[in-house]
Order: sequence, then structure tokens, then C-alpha cells
Amino acid sequence: MPLPGTPNKCSDCRSPKIRDHKKYQIQTKEERQLYYCDECETYFSETKHTFLFGLRTSISRISLVLSSLTEGQGINALTRIYGVSKNSIYRWQERLSGLKETLLLYALCHQFLQQVIEGDELYTKINKNVPPDESQGWTLVLMDRASRFLWELECGRKDRKLFRKAMRTLLRVIEKTGDLSLLTDGERRYGNLLFEICHELLRTGKPGRPKKTLKKGVKVRVKNKGSQTHKKGPKRPKYQTPQSEHPETTETLNNDQIHANHVEAFNASLRRRCAAYRRKTNTYAKKQTRLQQGLDVYWIVHNFIRSHFTTGKVPAVSLGILEQGFSFQELFSIQKIA
Repeated sequence: MPLPGTPNKCSDCRSPKIRDHKKYQIQTKEERQLYYCDECETYFSETKHTFLFGLRTSISRISLVLSSLTEGQGINALTRIYGVSKNSIYRWQERLSGLKETLLLYALCHQFLQQVIEGDELYTKINKNVPPDESQGWTLVLMDRASRFLWELECGRKDRKLFRKAMRTLLRVIEKTGDLSLLTDGERRYGNLLFEICHELLRTGKPGRPKKTLKKGVKVRVKNKGSQTHKKGPKRPKYQTPQSEHPETTETLNNDQIHANHVEAFNASLRRRCAAYRRKTNTYAKKQTRLQQGLDVYWIVHNFIRSHFTTGKVPAVSLGILEQGFSFQELFSIQKIA
């Protein structure tokens, strides 16, 4: 996977038998390379299947707009400041969001020794003011505690489908990690759904049906918040393991480590840096697809471009995926998965 740089395969047939053909100039006088594939006998540009394919606007202008978009500016404000149309911004946002799957696959090519992942949710409106349980603006966040790398940033209705999709992503991370802990505040569906899709049978040689446990090396902890004095029945413990864990999984978490404070701080930051989540305004999203595209752009910029103010590093660098963060120019030259 060329990340980023000169393509080493044909953009159509994926053959490595390509060679330089000639250079050409675009409208902004920038030179680009044209390649020829000996396998399928076609010509293709170095920008094919990238963000830049067919665009006429300068890279610096697009970078400014997308950077401002992830710093809290709304779409209407951007159209006034930079003199571009809404449709252009939406088109750039949609194109860049298409890189998320490519970058996620690249991140999952690496092996990780240990990860502590915090899970939490935040909420916004979509289209109109409806009760929270009917809104499609619930957003699940799964973030690595040490590097601040976001593994999941997905919006939708707060139901089983949304949680299951996030747990599917976490399952892909588990396959690349030797020791993984998932910590949440009060929400039990994380652990329950993860147990459904990520369990194994504990065979002890004793008669009877084998017991189901989480995979070896996977830990889930819930910190139950709030008081239960007004409810009937036994009081829930403050720190809880929602599902059975493998007996060979090491217990390395103290009670004071079971919290989601870091991802809650991220949620507060997202409310400042994404106009659709700002409180006490009417700048909420009009469509779920537009909101998800905005979140995908934020996911890319947060993980691969912007240095985190606490670690002083780009999260992908802290996690060991990259040696240094990307620039917008480098991101725009990455080929998407065809």
C-alpha cells in the first residue's frame, strides 16, 4: 500500500508493471506524472484514486478550508471567509472521508503489545429537535489512552447496531494486540456485545458444556456512576467486570485506573472543534451522512496530522504507526482502496 508517495501499481489492474510516460501541467501550472501500464495497456495519472483527482482548486486553499472545518468553523462561516460554495466544501469533505478505511487498514497492519481503550458517547441533534432516544446524532468514541489514537468515531441512533459496529472495529484491533483493556463509564453494552462476537470456550476437561469467556488477554471494566438509593434490588458495585474473562488473563488494572476521563476530555474538545456538536446553538447537522463525513475528516486530522496537546505528538506517531505525521499534501496523494 503506497502511503504516501509514487504509485507502484496500476490504478486499474493493480499490476506492478508500470513505467513513466510523460509529465503534464494542470491549471495551476503544477507538474504531474502520467504512467503507462504494460499489463492492461492504459495510461493513468499519479492522482488517480486520490483526493486530488480532477480538482482545480489549489491544495493550499483546500487545506485551509478543511483545517478550519476541524477547528470549529461551520459550513456557512467557511463560505463567507474563503469565498467557496457549500457544495465544494461538502465534496472535499466527502473525498477526504473516503481515506478513512485506507488509513485504518494501514494502522491495523501493525502489531501492538498492549492497549488501554476508553469508550464513551456524546450526543447532538440531526435535522430537527427530537427526543434523545430517537436522534441519529449519538456518537461512539473508542480511544487509546496512552497515544490518544481514535479507533472509532461513529454516529447513529443509540441502538444495538451502532454498538455492534464499534465492537467489530475493536475486534480487528484485538487481533493485532496481545493485551487489551476496554474501560467504560456505566454503559454495559460495550462489554456485552464484545463478549458476543469475541469469546472462546474454556475447555477444562470436566463434564458439561464448556464455559464461555472473553479471549485471552482481553479485559473489560465498567465504572458504574450515579446513585441507586432510589432503586430496588441489590446495589451495583462501583467497579465491575460485565462478562467472564479468561483465567489466564492477567489482572493489571487498579480501581483508580477504571475511568474514561481522557475520552470525556476529548468529547469536550470535539464540542469546541466541530460546529455540529456545539451546545446552545442551532448549528447542528442536517443529515447523518454529512455528520459522519465530518467525523471521518476529524478522525483523519486528529490521528495523522495534528499533534495532541498533552503528548506533544501526532497520535499515529505515539502509537508507533508512523515516524512523523502527515501533511495535507501527503494525505491528498494517498490512493484510496479501489
